[in-house]
Amino acid sequence: MIRRAKVKDINRLIELLKEVCLVHHNGRSDIFKIGTKYTKEELEAKIKDDLNPIFVYTSDEDITLGYIFCETIQHTNDNILTDIKTLYIDDLCVDEEYRGKGIGKSLYYYAKDYAKKNGYYNITLNVWELNDSAKRFYSSLGLLPLKTYLEEKI
Repeated sequence: MIRRAKVKDINRLIELLKEVCLVHHNGRSDIFKIGTKYTKEELEAKIKDDLNPIFVYTSDEDITLGYIFCETIQHTNDNILTDIKTLYIDDLCVDEEYRGKGIGKSLYYYAKDYAKKNGYYNITLNVWELNDSAKRFYSSLGLLPLKTYLEEKI
């Protein structure tokens, strides 16, 4: 039920990316436009990128019900940061019709297993303050705050 994304999944990924974008737009229209985070061309390139995999959760009919976009981050020979390899979760979405059924948790644990098997030190991600349900979800998985990003509107 979970596999690497394929080019044939792009249209469905865009539909789900729109869902995420709408949540952010509704919460902070001063920052987020209505649209998608990635174009079809960008998604095609990401799907082919072995260092930054996209995993999809599919139905028995091979319809994408959710995704998790992963990126590898490593600051080698940095002046202050160690050389640890981090799996950054760029985006995770489950179709709103299928939320609450364990799909998001399955995707996260799949990515976590991938990270363990491939020598990553940790998993990180960002959650916008406007998204209380996402904050509760990640907290339920055991994720803890790593840093706080603050703002003051002027």
